[in-house]
Amino acid sequence: MSNHNDLLIVGAGILGLSHAYAAAKRGLRVKVFERSATPLGASVRNFGQALVTGQPPGVMLDLARASRGIWGDWAELAGLPLKRNGSYLFARTEAEEQLLQAFCAGRAREHGYRVELLRGAALNDLYGGRLRHHRAALHGLDDQQLYSREAIPMLIDYLRRDLGVEFHFSTLVRDIEPGQLHSTAGSFRAAQILVCSGHDYQTLLAEPIAALAPQVCRLQMLRARPEVQLDLQHALLTGLSCVHYGAFADLPEAAAVQAQILRDAPHLHENGIHLLISPTPYGELIIGDSHHYGSDPSPFNAEQVDTWMLELAEHTLGCKVRVVERWQGVYGARGPGPFSFLRPAAGVSVALMHSGVGMSVGPAMAEGNIARLLEEA
Repeated sequence: MSNHNDLLIVGAGILGLSHAYAAAKRGLRVKVFERSATPLGASVRNFGQALVTGQPPGVMLDLARASRGIWGDWAELAGLPLKRNGSYLFARTEAEEQLLQAFCAGRAREHGYRVELLRGAALNDLYGGRLRHHRAALHGLDDQQLYSREAIPMLIDYLRRDLGVEFHFSTLVRDIEPGQLHSTAGSFRAAQILVCSGHDYQTLLAEPIAALAPQVCRLQMLRARPEVQLDLQHALLTGLSCVHYGAFADLPEAAAVQAQILRDAPHLHENGIHLLISPTPYGELIIGDSHHYGSDPSPFNAEQVDTWMLELAEHTLGCKVRVVERWQGVYGARGPGPFSFLRPAAGVSVALMHSGVGMSVGPAMAEGNIARLLEEA
């Protein structure tokens, strides 16, 4: 049995890595266990958008702002290619434009969101006028974007090389108990054990996790190449996202946007479709997404859902795109709040996200969790 550890972490997704960073930079001896040879879950299947603008006022906005700074540190320390020039959320209809106006005039000022609403010449100047068919664009100045499938391995390399975090990949953790972890790589001791198991609710700590009644969200995702020279440098969203993200969804003006979607495009509501587009470093675009919830993610994609998403993307971009890759995104969803941090036994913790914003808030959430664990030690 391997001794002399301060913290053992199960899971090398963004939550596991964030907690490893927060602990190791404080001088703790950390080991991370991951069942696959490289992370394959939500943290590499996503858009790579670390959004501040979409987070509702309160704890989620505070965490997103603090996480923004941590991503900036990681970009410098680990060499992550982080785009820090923000996002654009496009209003396609009068109702969406009115919602963005109300947000800028009220909530954005009250809570200090760094945004600007573009219309007229400012909107027409974006990407050579290609996006001028929209009514307005909300520029979220604090939003960031990266290519997750490359950034996560780079973060792992940094943690291993510079902070001495030890990784055990292709290793299944079979059981944990206070002070001990049992895996296919052997048994290990540590003062603290932290489970960051993503949407796996059954392998470890099944009973306390089941009490949260969490679900799994499955998303259809695409990678495509535009048929024109676009050189996109921002994450893109549309007014459809305003009924999905908490910064906008509870404003009175959101009701008209939701009513319009239900009247004119009920299939978008039924499949949880709201357009997101992220550029890759190779001139391609990650496009999605849909949302289907349940206890297990179905392995079967609907071609019609992909078709609807591509139609939205091509209308937004003003050009055709050619699909080069399709996959399923997946994340833990619909728990008692946006995230949970449980302490089911002495020295044993579990951190879970119940929404798809782990990249946006996970780094700062981990800082708080590790600080509390050290205070209680």
